[in-house]
This record gives sequence, structure tokens and C-alpha cells, in this order.
Amino acid sequence: MNPFYYVLSVNGLLFLFSLIFRFFSPKKINSIYGYRTNKTMKNDAIWQFANTFFTKEFLKYSAVSLAAALILASIAKELTWQPMAIMLLSLAVAVIKTEQEINKNFDEEGKKRK
Repeated sequence: MNPFYYVLSVNGLLFLFSLIFRFFSPKKINSIYGYRTNKTMKNDAIWQFANTFFTKEFLKYSAVSLAAALILASIAKELTWQPMAIMLLSLAVAVIKTEQEINKNFDEEGKKRK
């Protein structure tokens, strides 16, 4: 398989999802679409904060993931697991940073910290 097709199908798709999430972010708490965890679904304030923050981080890290994978595809002769690892790492970083910000700004009961 052409390395560029592989990168576009893995990292490019992640970037496309981040753009969709950016322009069509969920407005209300739901169980289908959005950054859904038990904590974010406790109240609307956490939901809005988490989805806004995650969208920014997701877009940023998926763009970095796509750029890094494209650079790797232009350098390497054969790609196997590398673009998938870059994609998973970027997604994990976005989730971890979002959870850290939620814990920094909200307590366990879902109330805003001062």
C-alpha cells in the first residue's frame, strides 16, 4: 500500500473527525456524540467546558499527528504501525489534557472550583 494513502486513511481521518467535531460540536448533553465521560455528563457546565477544551486539543494534536505521519511517509520506504501509533498517542494526549483541566476546574460533585 502507498504510505501516503495509509497516512491519509489513519491520521487524515482523525483530522477530519476533529474538524467535524470543531464545526458541529454538541450543544446539549447526550449519550451519542461529544466528549462523554461520567463526570462530563453530570451537568451542563462541565459538558460545555469539556467539549470546548477537548475540541481545541483534538484539532491541535490531530493536525500534528497528520503532519508528523506525512513527514514520516515521505522519509520511510515502508510504514506499518507508526502512523497508527502517532494517531493513538495524539488522541491519548488530547484526552489526558482534557481530564486534567476538568479536574483542575471542577470538583468531584461537578461544582466549579474557585
